[in-house]
Amino acid sequence: MKLTKNLLLLLCAVAFGFTTTAKKDHWQQLFNGKNLSGWDTYIGPDLDDTGKPITGTPLGLNNDPRRVFTVVKDGDEKVIRISGENWGALTSKGAYENYHLQLQFKWGALTWGQKKGKKKDSGLLYHSAGNYGADYGAWMRSQEFQVEEGNTGDYWGCAGGMADIPAVKRSETDYAYSAQGAMLTFSQESKQGRHCIKQGESAESPVGQWNTLDLYCHGDTSIHVVNGKVAMVLYRNRQLDNGRELPLTKGRIQLQSEGAEVYYRGIKIQPIDALPVGLLK
Repeated sequence: MKLTKNLLLLLCAVAFGFTTTAKKDHWQQLFNGKNLSGWDTYIGPDLDDTGKPITGTPLGLNNDPRRVFTVVKDGDEKVIRISGENWGALTSKGAYENYHLQLQFKWGALTWGQKKGKKKDSGLLYHSAGNYGADYGAWMRSQEFQVEEGNTGDYWGCAGGMADIPAVKRSETDYAYSAQGAMLTFSQESKQGRHCIKQGESAESPVGQWNTLDLYCHGDTSIHVVNGKVAMVLYRNRQLDNGRELPLTKGRIQLQSEGAEVYYRGIKIQPIDALPVGLLK
């Protein structure tokens, strides 16, 4: 049957309408592009150049005299600047579970203290729960999606955070994610330790250019994605609490200040009812 041009256009429009409806996003902006409304700041104790506490007293909650966390102009838009001068975190007031979180980051020029002249370091901490300053006096118990030059996508368990990750041994002390690897437990008390390296080569953009991070969390599973490439998949996200293993599948979002200047923008989150199947392969 020969279709008229108008009928073809109508059919395309209908098909397109169904497609966009099925894939409609429901993003919630966590950064309003103006100020730090919706976020708390927490800053740990002052450290000397070797990383040792000077007084041991944290600057604490929403006390930021050195303006470690600010909103600044970057071209035609406003972005979050984290100076890195003190160790601490910008923490969402809300707690989240079963979500897709997306944000962008790029490095600044400054490094401080024990990180001076070394790889620039920050981190996306998720499922953050419990007390402020539980990890190194600066961060809550959480799972870390590492943000560090050359190592973005790695995993660290913070203050009792732990997970099972398929991995292969790379050296006497290092393990790296591999979908074909043995399922190993990463925690502060396991023989593997609490750090697992991402798979493959770095997917990061050059310093000064924006990178996109996607974090998918559903149930007790999470996926770290760097610039569209899967860095690792974590299973049985949980926490060690007074000797007991408990679920860790919900919590606040933290953006670390850890000795390096870094910028964040486009922070948004949406609920999901399943993990993208293609990312689990």
